[in-house]
Amino acid sequence: MSGAAAATLRAATPADIPAIARIYAHHVITGLASFEEVPPSEEEIGRRYAEVQGQGLPWIVALDGGGAVCGYAYAAPYRPRAAYRFTLEDSIYVAEAAMRRGIGRALLTQLMAECAAANYRQIVAVIGDSANTASVGLHERLGFRRVGLLPAVGFKHGRWVDIILMQRDLGDGAATMP
Repeated sequence: MSGAAAATLRAATPADIPAIARIYAHHVITGLASFEEVPPSEEEIGRRYAEVQGQGLPWIVALDGGGAVCGYAYAAPYRPRAAYRFTLEDSIYVAEAAMRRGIGRALLTQLMAECAAANYRQIVAVIGDSANTASVGLHERLGFRRVGLLPAVGFKHGRWVDIILMQRDLGDGAATMP
């Protein structure tokens, strides 16, 4: 695959769960983007997928030229209380072999468009590891701004890990009433 142009985006389906679980497991085991320490089972990923779908929120996948899932992104409520109902949190994971090819950018761009079309007004990125320059840079390039740093709130792979909070308006943001 030579880049994002070679990827196709579509809504995720239950048949994508095994590939999604494999992609996420790699990040759980090797990285700091997720604070999970044990990869969840396919059944658990399926439960999470069903929860997102049940709330009418987008979960999309990127397919490589051969039709294999090479990344995914979804939006979930930022917090459960009613006052947060117009704010979402994004999650994006790309297969190791497809990294740095524009897949994350394509996924996040599509995810934000779908969220804005559904009248959500804010999207928040909770980025594990302040040294995660790829994720921070992706979000910055797509208009997110840093709004906070939570130092040493996680402990994984034998070290303390920060969280960077980033935020972006969707649609009119807070400029108009929902």
